[in-house]
Amino acid sequence: MTTITTTTSMHNLTTITTNKPTVAFTTPPNYATRLSHLLTLKSFTPLWCPTITTEPTEQTLSSLVLHLSPHSLSLLSAIAFPSRTAITAFSTAALSLTTPLLPPREDTFIIAALGKDVELIDSTFLLSFCGDDISRVNVLVPTIATPSGLVQLLGTGRGRKVLCPVPRVVGLEEPPVVPDFLRELEAAGWVPIRVDAYETRWLGPACGKGVVELSEGGLLDAMVFTSSGEVEGLLKSLREFGWDWEMVRRRWPHLVVAAHGPVTAAGAERLGVTVDVVSGRFDSFQGVVDAVEAKLRGLDSSCM
Repeated sequence: MTTITTTTSMHNLTTITTNKPTVAFTTPPNYATRLSHLLTLKSFTPLWCPTITTEPTEQTLSSLVLHLSPHSLSLLSAIAFPSRTAITAFSTAALSLTTPLLPPREDTFIIAALGKDVELIDSTFLLSFCGDDISRVNVLVPTIATPSGLVQLLGTGRGRKVLCPVPRVVGLEEPPVVPDFLRELEAAGWVPIRVDAYETRWLGPACGKGVVELSEGGLLDAMVFTSSGEVEGLLKSLREFGWDWEMVRRRWPHLVVAAHGPVTAAGAERLGVTVDVVSGRFDSFQGVVDAVEAKLRGLDSSCM
């Protein structure tokens, strides 16, 4: 079992192992174990510093349920899931409904998801959605695991409607990722139906405390961001402690900042955080972990 060191529950950070590179990461709880395990396999010391949560709420699930009635689904041609949490929220909402959800139709219904997120669209999901006849559904996974990749794979919309389960952002500014995604769908001829299926919520002023405390003699070799919301959440908390990103860079001048894919990298740069490593493979966290290893250990890697 992978053990995650978390700055939110530790007060004595001097116990962190220093004979291995320490890699901090800011992912929400529902992704933390997976990323920590991959870092551990590379002989890194993972340090979890969560800055946001991403999870469905009673309110968002109620909103999602309204879009899953037979009548509502009959008006749709596709569902585009831009995140793993969106699929989880969808499946949770479906538990309160009569299944299969999809009413009879002549054309094939499209479900699109990114990278390893498609693992959640398994036989159980499809049975709940369309019953035994899975030929009624075409599952699409773009080669490039970005919202833009979803749009390109969906092709020309010709006025068809696509449901987009996206996050409602609380405590932070909404990054341009979702608005850009919806605009790209419209430009491709789709009619995107936005539904706030879950919340991305800032963990509050103290979420950056671990980084500040680590500055008192602790080593930090790399920091991994998997979304721009995490970056903003950390910066907002650092300001509460009288810090800014330049102080982080001065404290650890050789710190490697890694981003999980170009969308996260662009968001970090927009917020003033220079990114040293961008994973070329971002359908899973393995890509960014490999990129961090290559950078820290001076390996030749095509994923950087």
